[in-house]
Amino acid sequence: MSSYVTRKTPGNTEWFTQARFGMFIHWGLYAMPARHEWIKSREKISEVKYDKYLKYFNPDLYDPKEWARKAREAGMKYAVMTSKHHEGFCMFDSKYTDYKCTNTEAGRDLVKEYVDAFRSEGLRIGFYYSLIDWHHPDFPIDPIHPRRDDEDAYEQSKDRNMHNYAVYMRNQVKELLTNYGKIDILWFDFSYPDNKMEDKPWMKGKGKDDWESEELIALARSLQPGIIIDNRADIDQDIWTPEQYQPQEWIRHKETNELVTWEACQTFSGSWGYHRDEMTWKTPEMLIDMLVNTVSLGGNLLMNVGPTARGYMDYRAEQALQVYADWMKYNGPSIYGCTMAEPEFTAPKGCKLTQSQDVKRLYIHLTEYPFAFLEMRNLAGKVDYAQFLHDGSEILFTEKNSSHFSLGRMEADDLVVFNIPHIKPKMISPVIEVFLK
Repeated sequence: MSSYVTRKTPGNTEWFTQARFGMFIHWGLYAMPARHEWIKSREKISEVKYDKYLKYFNPDLYDPKEWARKAREAGMKYAVMTSKHHEGFCMFDSKYTDYKCTNTEAGRDLVKEYVDAFRSEGLRIGFYYSLIDWHHPDFPIDPIHPRRDDEDAYEQSKDRNMHNYAVYMRNQVKELLTNYGKIDILWFDFSYPDNKMEDKPWMKGKGKDDWESEELIALARSLQPGIIIDNRADIDQDIWTPEQYQPQEWIRHKETNELVTWEACQTFSGSWGYHRDEMTWKTPEMLIDMLVNTVSLGGNLLMNVGPTARGYMDYRAEQALQVYADWMKYNGPSIYGCTMAEPEFTAPKGCKLTQSQDVKRLYIHLTEYPFAFLEMRNLAGKVDYAQFLHDGSEILFTEKNSSHFSLGRMEADDLVVFNIPHIKPKMISPVIEVFLK
């Protein structure tokens, strides 16, 4: 088995580290202005103006069965959907608010349809739940609140009761973890206790004491034993969640230095919610490299889609999902149940390594396709067989030296040289599967 030991977690992460790849779904009223999911804060939009989105929200083309099929075909094994984002709008039928999808033209519980559709495709179910709520009357104004710059912001905020809001959150989390069957992941977002405004000392960020996180997490675990919870409620839990950057090493606990279970959350473009005019969409090569790089460092990738206000994924998101579908159809074994290669193995230039957790197979991802030969140290005497993963075709190799006359000087007791076909397979980052003795 793999020699890497991660920090013990209260939830069950065994299936999670086998799955490795999931779909994040950011969907809410913010899909209507289509200018980023933080638009209410960024543009300091009033409740009166934002209520226009509530009035006209009508996702008539919402087909969660199609979403689930696309996720499965892309090779994703689980999904996490926004039940409530920072705007406070609920995509489920909560009895604790009128600010919900059942009071729009949708007229039905959109979260329930998501759960039923994704579960029927064999994917595990996760809920994103924002700790922030810019709509709730008891949520105090702080440095990221849409009303932060109002002249009467203090007067608006002074009588708001954070404890009442924490109770509201617990009530809603109880609904989410009671009414929809088994839930595998609860993704809270997010804490910012050190955020403050120097000229307004009464205005401060929020952390675990504000959220009453201990009670919130204890409730979740009592309702769904084994559930995986992230650490964004300001208390370490099961998974660490680096956002919008690619780690260069396995994430470690900042105090104990232990390896942790982690999940990179990323977007196809520069926005989580649907952003009509945002143009920094990632290339196919980058999409695949992000997945490979994440698993090669012992992590999971949670890749986000932001559906349109009418409830479908636009053509750019569909194209990105197809990139994963085309690649994972053939190369999934180098991702599922894999992790960072054992320390004895060092990736050659232009390659990334993953290894099965039973350490029997090593996967060499050719991110830069080599010409004719690929040399790798610390492998001599350890390789039983090698092949391209996508088609099962043999890759010949020699040990301790190259069979090519001009490389005769390249000799080492631990050297393996793979003979690489001159013509690159029609595939991003072909994978060599190495069966170890």
